Amino acid sequence: MTRIDFYILPEATLPTGDTVMTVCRLCDKAVASGARVYLRAPEPRLAEEIDGALWSFRQGGFISHERDTGKLSEDPQPSILIGDGEPPATHHGILLNLGADVPLYFSSFDRVLEIVPASAADRASSRLRYKFYRDRGYEINTNNL
Repeated sequence: MTRIDFYILPEATLPTGDTVMTVCRLCDKAVASGARVYLRAPEPRLAEEIDGALWSFRQGGFISHERDTGKLSEDPQPSILIGDGEPPATHHGILLNLGADVPLYFSSFDRVLEIVPASAADRASSRLRYKFYRDRGYEINTNNL
């Protein structure tokens, strides 16, 4: 069964800056463990911010990633795909969901990571996702950052 983890940002955080850095830290940790990540980012602006941050997050290097265009290159697959559509079969280890809803394909992943930003609207949509998972019997872990 899919394991669900919520990462709750402190209330005194920047609107997207802390979300982006938290995404980078989670991606870095996942890649270090050998996992592949599908980073669901429905908002184009946020996807662009994360794309840029992953290039410069690690001192002296970057975290291997690509934007999901629906056509993966034949080169070695990146560890992280950033997109909003149905993920390819190569990336069903970890879903990092930045959407306000639960995608239909979430249960095809080993783990789902949900970030809970500080704004009231984001916290409200996070509560709805938490309730969705809980009501279906999924194991949920919460992590206060």
